[in-house]
Amino acid sequence: MSDTPNTETGRNARTDYDALNTDAMQWVSALVALIGLYIVASPFILESTDAAIWNDTLVGTAIFLTAGYNFYRLSKDRLASVGVASLAVLLGLWALVSPSFIEMGSNELATGTAISGLAVAALSAYNAYANRKADTPEQTRARA
Repeated sequence: MSDTPNTETGRNARTDYDALNTDAMQWVSALVALIGLYIVASPFILESTDAAIWNDTLVGTAIFLTAGYNFYRLSKDRLASVGVASLAVLLGLWALVSPSFIEMGSNELATGTAISGLAVAALSAYNAYANRKADTPEQTRARA
């Protein structure tokens, strides 16, 4: 790969794109999926109400599926879907605030759901941001 300047933009050819480490982003997606599984399992482990069971099961399953979808895309050398990652952010934010609106049954479950929601929202927001700013891995390889 040469470091000669690109005459059209005046920048070096090597830095003319934003490469994304898809392996690192796979780990982020896998971590979000595991947090989603924790959200699903937590009302069955801790004292909870029926509303908390339904809420955490549905939200946790949706988080697991969205993060799993992005994990799959990244494993196939494609970028994660920014829309799907944004949906995971919204689900994480709901998990963060849902203990304020739904009787959870125990403080441990409410705290765990809120902290898990915050982690999902933060990691998914980073995933969406990084993938929005990056070129596809195929474009990166073509330029090399």
